[in-house]
Amino acid sequence: MKVIISDPISEDGLRIFKDNNIEIVNTNGKNIDESLSDIKTADGWIIRSGTTLDSKIIDKADNLTVIGRAGVGIDNIDISAATRRGIVVMNTPDANTISAAEHTMALILALSRNVSTGHNGLSKGEWNRHSLIGSELHGKIIGVVGLGKIGREVIKRCRAFNMQVLGYDPFIPEDIFREDELKICNLEYLIKKSDYITLHIPLTNDTNNLFDYENLIKMKKEARIINVARGGIINEADLSKVLKEKKITGAALDVFESEPLDSDSPLLSSPNIILTPHLGASTKEAKKGVSISICNQVKNFLINEELDNAINMPFKNFAHLKEMAPFLQLSELLGDIHSQVSDGPIKKIDINCYGSIKDTKPIGLSFLRSLLQNRVPERVNYINADALSKELGMEVSINFSTSDSNYSNLISATVLSDKKVQLDGSVFDDNLPRLVNIFGYKMEVNLSGTLLFVQNDDVPGVIGKVGTLLGDNKINIAAYLLSREKNRNLAFAVIRLDDTVEPNIIDMLNSIKELKFVRQINLKH
Repeated sequence: MKVIISDPISEDGLRIFKDNNIEIVNTNGKNIDESLSDIKTADGWIIRSGTTLDSKIIDKADNLTVIGRAGVGIDNIDISAATRRGIVVMNTPDANTISAAEHTMALILALSRNVSTGHNGLSKGEWNRHSLIGSELHGKIIGVVGLGKIGREVIKRCRAFNMQVLGYDPFIPEDIFREDELKICNLEYLIKKSDYITLHIPLTNDTNNLFDYENLIKMKKEARIINVARGGIINEADLSKVLKEKKITGAALDVFESEPLDSDSPLLSSPNIILTPHLGASTKEAKKGVSISICNQVKNFLINEELDNAINMPFKNFAHLKEMAPFLQLSELLGDIHSQVSDGPIKKIDINCYGSIKDTKPIGLSFLRSLLQNRVPERVNYINADALSKELGMEVSINFSTSDSNYSNLISATVLSDKKVQLDGSVFDDNLPRLVNIFGYKMEVNLSGTLLFVQNDDVPGVIGKVGTLLGDNKINIAAYLLSREKNRNLAFAVIRLDDTVEPNIIDMLNSIKELKFVRQINLKH
């Protein structure tokens, strides 16, 4: 067996392969084209962030069965291409939790005691002891945005400093935490009341620029904000502005909208700010840990077909994976759509499979993985999706039904959050998934691209108003599907668009009085 190592891996990790007689091909620093012969014959491939595995490269790896990512992020791997080829993709989601939490605390302490400013002053021959008056953490209020694994580790450390903790996470029920641990609150309350705000959430459409000028100026003048999560959650231009206007006391960032940080970034000229070059996971322990973890995982898979932290594999049988691929894609798409129409904490999920879909477990895991992807800061995979749903207090039911259906196969997924939503889908003879029931409306919809779900009064002129508004804003309609079966007074439409619609256009559509509901659905498949 042969494993390619194309990014730096510790000697402790490499020794795992040597001890198990697995050949190591080190291509670190080489061009992909220089290693084609090894790529064609390799059984495994281990990378970090420095290697990108797109579909063209993956398709050249004829014998590849597993890709190991030493770290959390998998944006540099074409997961769909790997799945189509039956290649398992693994990562190490927990290896940097402690390092990221400790780096958060280091930045909080450095901000509080003017460590960076004091050092810079001494380097210039200054002794500014009396002007650099810091703040104790004892008794201060820290707002933790995102209550996943890293957020919880930060909370442990803050409580050791006798800080009061506010927590915000719209996808986690309040009863998960004890009352003496923290107070769950809404985001606006947290922003206004906290002396420190630390971010531990994923970067999604909802969290991009979450802390813009409008939210930043709601903070206390004495408050400080820290981001060791993802660049883009804080609007960097707005943060620079509020710091220069002295509307908040300080900030510390380890992640940025663009990395490496641009030399003309406004952050570099901002006062009272600490910047570090994405060091959250940069510790000897974390780097050694991810190396050992990923090498063990890949070795165990190659020798014993054991799966650990597999991103795209709910079971071990490759042949079964290929047989079920269309149904797994359908369940993933249903989960993706539900994630975009379900607001607030999800209380209950019911998945019912009909017809030829009898293996329900992978169907359910595929649905949960997609549903939870933007609801938790951790990377969700088939291994941890069920556990994470339980942590979020969700009641999940996955069943096979022998009841008759109009389709040879059918997945019906009902999600209860602030409202109850049912979506049904089926895989047709062309192996392509389609929606066949949306909110009780019968229609057949191909699942790809950008869709608008629209419910409206069933009166003349609505289609014309919607089409005119979109046309005036240079948005092309590829298809307009209409259903009137559920309610004689209401109609439901699925509008397929060539491009994503900006939020202000959605607001304009919502202002049309006949429209009762407008939701944009973006599907990556």
